[in-house]
Amino acid sequence: IFVCSLYLYCRREANVPMSKHQQIWQYFQQHRMASILVGHISVVVVLGALFLGNLMGMHLLGAFAKNSCSNGDHSYTVVSGDTLGGIANHYKTTWQRLASYNHISNPNTIYVNQTICIPGHSSGSPPPTKGTGNYFPYGQCTWYANQRYHALHGVYVPWTSNSDAWAWIQRAHDFHWRISSRPSVGDILDLQPWVQGAYGLGHVAIVERVLPNGHVIASNMNWGTYYWDVTDVEFSPGPGVSFISY
Repeated sequence: IFVCSLYLYCRREANVPMSKHQQIWQYFQQHRMASILVGHISVVVVLGALFLGNLMGMHLLGAFAKNSCSNGDHSYTVVSGDTLGGIANHYKTTWQRLASYNHISNPNTIYVNQTICIPGHSSGSPPPTKGTGNYFPYGQCTWYANQRYHALHGVYVPWTSNSDAWAWIQRAHDFHWRISSRPSVGDILDLQPWVQGAYGLGHVAIVERVLPNGHVIASNMNWGTYYWDVTDVEFSPGPGVSFISY
């Protein structure tokens, strides 16, 4: 009787509680790998969503960072189907000028509702005048600046008289060209007399690069030992320095 009772007790203690523990253990063992896999997928999805969100946010911020224009500029809002070249043609300027002025790194990508600033084209202002050729003496800084500007933009300066380098600021006003203290690639750089190495008639050159420190690299003629050589020189914006564009 004792043996039978012990046998029944052992079966009851061994089978009932232990079978539940075993079932729980087997359940966790079967689902452990699935849980780990689901957890890893969830982490990847969350990280991917955060990355895409940050990336899209950076693109949108870059697209709309410049949302206000300077006095004298026209503000244009991009609509579906617009291209930078089409906007430039409409406002009689160049896509290179708009890309540089609006700090657009990829001119093939503009966004609906993006603001494009059109330099020097405020509503009601007379349109700028184009020149018909290059009538300055070869080798002078004025000849080179006019020729290089035409090569970049397809436009000659229209002033041919009272047009020593120092006078280009006033002549640009007369013909409704834009004058700025802020450089962009392709601008005409104008130095007043005795500024940054210019002599008594001033100097003009063409901005080829804008450096991270705000200085510019400009190409020139009649600057240095041989007047007919084209040289690249670093200048800095400041008093007596202006930038002219069509």
